[in-house]
Amino acid sequence: MGTRRGRERLERCASCGRAVPRAKAVEHSKRTHFTTDLKEDNVTYTGFSDVYYCISCAKHRGIFEIKKRENARKREREMYG
Repeated sequence: MGTRRGRERLERCASCGRAVPRAKAVEHSKRTHFTTDLKEDNVTYTGFSDVYYCISCAKHRGIFEIKKRENARKREREMYG
């Protein structure tokens, strides 16, 4: 099957709630964590969840700069080992 054309799935911006087509939405992986005890700081990290932002909220929150740094680190790791 080829690529689907036409109407794309809409994602909700995690910041403002705007409906954005998935191709235009900025995907950002956020670490999810849950605390198990309120008195002690027992924090268990369960992994990452994908959060979608519209272009304007991603620019305002600095998501593009974060992605630039992550990609530069990836390229550096691939070059040196």
